[in-house]
Amino acid sequence: MTAQILDGEAVAKSIRDKVAGTVAELKGKNKGVGLGTILVGDDSASARYVEMKHKDCAEVGIGSVHGNLPASASTEDVLSKVHEFNSNPDVDAYIVQLPLPKGIDEQKVLAAIDPAKDADGLHPFNLGLLVMGRPGPIACTPAGILELLAYYGVDPSGKHVAIVGRGLTIGRPLALLLSLKRPGCNAAVSVVHTGVKNSDEITRTADIVIAAAGSPGVITADSIKPGAVVVGAGTSWEGRRLISDLDDSVYEVASWATPRLGGVGPMTRAMLLANTLEAAKLASLS
Repeated sequence: MTAQILDGEAVAKSIRDKVAGTVAELKGKNKGVGLGTILVGDDSASARYVEMKHKDCAEVGIGSVHGNLPASASTEDVLSKVHEFNSNPDVDAYIVQLPLPKGIDEQKVLAAIDPAKDADGLHPFNLGLLVMGRPGPIACTPAGILELLAYYGVDPSGKHVAIVGRGLTIGRPLALLLSLKRPGCNAAVSVVHTGVKNSDEITRTADIVIAAAGSPGVITADSIKPGAVVVGAGTSWEGRRLISDLDDSVYEVASWATPRLGGVGPMTRAMLLANTLEAAKLASLS
């Protein structure tokens, strides 16, 4: 068996095209759309990712505002920039690029974001909406994963989905999302992590395995059952090379799998644009 590829680049392009069309319509009504990013420190991977986000904005006609703070910035420095973005009328939605440097209170920073401008759905209020199954911004990577699966006709409803990793940006919100009784979700969800012994025994029973551990090659052919759908959402850097959570052996056992490059990453960025557009549309109604 050789896995068919869940091509995130192709799906992301279709989302960007739709966003671009709506942005053009809003501009025709004298309403611009603006995305903001706050980057703290000089982490090269984060800087590259932010740069790609602004490139995406230019492609679809979304304006972009960037705030850069040094690694020496304090929590108060970051909060000051957050409050600046909260009050900036040119910023409809924004993100604080994670992870933040050590010494900065990440939870305090996320809680200071205006929930209406929370492009990544990580404010406690928006996470609460997700828990309750109410409409609101959803973390970009989990939302992108569901869009990717839906595009290729992979329906998690009634299936066993194993998520490897419990992080704030992917694992936790994705587990909540997939368990909701709504189209494209409604799954039996298991979450495994470093505190779970013999996690392969759980992932081998899953119909869909989503790796969000940020551990190179953590999911191997022995971690999944034949015919499983496998999504590599976690990545790590080895020098300048991006390494997936999926080992190459997975592609000989899975029915569908994301590629090492061009899988979940483009979907995350596309959903950031979609969330920003939605924030702008809601702001125009208020």
